[in-house]
Amino acid sequence: MQLTNVDWIVVLSYGLVALVVGIVFARRAGKGTGEFFLSGRKLPWWLLGTSMVATTFSTDTPNLVTDLVRSGGVSQNWVWWAFLITGMCTVFFYAKLWRRSGALTDIGFYELRYSGRPATFLRGFRALYLGVFFNVMIMATVTLAAIKISGVLLGVNKYWTVLFAGTVTVAYSALSGLWGVVVTDLLLFVIAMVGSLAAAYYALAQPEVGGLAGMISHPSLTDKLSLLPDFSDWRTALPILIIPIAVQWWSTWYPGAEPGGGGYVAQRMLAARNEKEAMRATLWFNIAHYALRPWPWIIVALCSLIVYPNLDAITARFPTLDPSIVRHDLAYPAMLVFIPHGLLGLVVASLAAAYMSTISTHLNWGASYIVEDFYRRFITADQSERHYVAVGRVSTVLLIVLACAVSLWLENAKSAFEILLQIGAGTGLIFLLRWFWWRINAWSEISAMVVSFLVAVYFQFVHTALGFEPLHPSLMLVAGVAITTTTWLVVTMVTPPTETATLQAFYDKIRPMGAGWRSAVQARPDSADGSLGAALLCWFLGCVVVYGALFGTGYFIYGETAWGTACAILVVVAGFGLFNTLPKVGFK
Repeated sequence: MQLTNVDWIVVLSYGLVALVVGIVFARRAGKGTGEFFLSGRKLPWWLLGTSMVATTFSTDTPNLVTDLVRSGGVSQNWVWWAFLITGMCTVFFYAKLWRRSGALTDIGFYELRYSGRPATFLRGFRALYLGVFFNVMIMATVTLAAIKISGVLLGVNKYWTVLFAGTVTVAYSALSGLWGVVVTDLLLFVIAMVGSLAAAYYALAQPEVGGLAGMISHPSLTDKLSLLPDFSDWRTALPILIIPIAVQWWSTWYPGAEPGGGGYVAQRMLAARNEKEAMRATLWFNIAHYALRPWPWIIVALCSLIVYPNLDAITARFPTLDPSIVRHDLAYPAMLVFIPHGLLGLVVASLAAAYMSTISTHLNWGASYIVEDFYRRFITADQSERHYVAVGRVSTVLLIVLACAVSLWLENAKSAFEILLQIGAGTGLIFLLRWFWWRINAWSEISAMVVSFLVAVYFQFVHTALGFEPLHPSLMLVAGVAITTTTWLVVTMVTPPTETATLQAFYDKIRPMGAGWRSAVQARPDSADGSLGAALLCWFLGCVVVYGALFGTGYFIYGETAWGTACAILVVVAGFGLFNTLPKVGFK
C-alpha cells in the first residue's frame, strides 16, 4: 500500500521535527558525559516517566502482542503483564537507592558495591555484554518490526528500511544525547498513542468485524477473549500465568523490566532531580505501560484473527512480501492498510516515532556503557569531556550498524523475546538482593551471568541437536532459573566476601532498609530511613491499582459492566490507600 503525498508530508514533518530537536540540543549535550548521558540530572519526573513509556512503545511491541493474542488469546499477555510486579518493586524499593548512588550508569554500581579485581572485571565485561550484545538484540527485534511494517505499508524491502530508519534515528541520537531523546519522546508518546487508537478504531470498522459488539460475539474469538487462562488445564495455565507470576518476574533479566531496576530505567532514575522525582517517574511509567496502552493493540490483534484467520490469508493479501517474515506478528501492520489516507500518514509517523524513541534510548544507553564503563575505565581516563562525548557518538553509530545487521537474520519478535528471557533466567534474584544482603559479591554475579548464558545456549542450540525432544519455553525457563540460582548461591558462600571498607562505604551512601547488613557493617542511627512495611504495602497497592485498571478496561470493552465497575471501585480504594501510605516510604 503506497502512501499519498498528504501521508508523506505528515511522516516527513515528524522526521524533520526530530532532527531539529537533535540540532537544538547538540551543543548542550556536547558539554560532557553528564549532559550527554544524564541531562545534567535536571529532568522532571513527568518527562522521565513519559520517556520510559515511549521507549517501551516500540514498533515490535504491538507486533509481539498480536503474536501472543493470535497464538493463544488475550491471556497470553501475562508473559509480560507479570513484569508489573517487578516494576512496582522498583518504584517503592529501588528508585531512591539508584538516585542515592550518584552513578553515571547502573554498571558503575559494581565498583561501588563490590571490591577487587572481580568487581573491575564485572564492570568492564557487563558493559560490553549488556551495552553491545543484549542491546543489539533488543534493537534488532525493534528493527525487524520496522522491516515488516514498511514491507506491508510501503512495499519497501528490508535493506532500504534498515538503511533509512537507522540513519535518521542515529542522526539525532548522536547529536543530542539524552536531552534530545527525552524531549522527542514526549512528542513521540502522544503521536504513538493517537496512532494506536486510530488503528484500533479502523480495525473495528471493518465489515468482517462489525464493530466492538461484532468482535466480541464472533465465533472465531470464543476461546481468545479471556483475561485469565483456563485453570482446568494446568498445561495451559502453568506457562501463561503461574510461572510468570511465581517465577519469571523476580528471576529473569529483561530490558525495561529488570528486577531492582537497571538499563535505561536506571538511567532515567539517575537523571532525576532527586529521589522523589525518580520514584514518581517510575510510578508513572508502570501505570502508563501496563494500564494505559495495551488494549488498542489487543483490539487490533483480535480483529486480525477475523480478517486474517491464518498466515495464508496474510500471504494472499500481500503476495510480494518476503516469505521469511510472514509470521503471526505481521498481522498488526497488515491491519493498518485499512486506515484512510491522511490519517494513515499519522499512523505511519506514530510507528516511526515508536521505532525512533526505542532505538534512540537504546543507542544512548548502550553508548553510556561503552564510554563510561569500558573506554574511560579501561582504555583512557585522562581525556577531556568533549573527547568522551565524541567517543559516545561514534559508539552510537556502531551500535545501530550492528543492530540493523542482526535484524536481517531474525524472523519474529516472540522468538527473540523468549531467547532474551532464557539468557537472563536465574539472574534476577541477585539484582533484588544485592542492595539488602551484604554477602552477595562480584563472584555471585559473574557465576550467574556465565551459567545462565550457557544454559540458554544449551537449550536453544544443543538440546535438540543431541536428539532430545524440544522443551516448552516455560520448562526451559524454570530449569534455567533453578540451575543458575543454585549455582550462584553456592558460589556466594564459598568465595570471599566483599571488603568491609567497601561494604561500609556502600551502606553509608545508600542507607538500605532491612537487617541484611547488620553482621557486616557498623550501622548508624540515621543510616536507614523509611518504613519497610509501608514500602511493602505500597508495592501491593500499586499492583492492585494497575491490574485493576487493566482488567477493568477489558471488562468494559467486553460489555461486562458489573465486573468493570467492581474493578474501578478497587482502583479508587487502592489508589487512596497508596496515596496516604506513600509518605511513610521515605523519599527525599
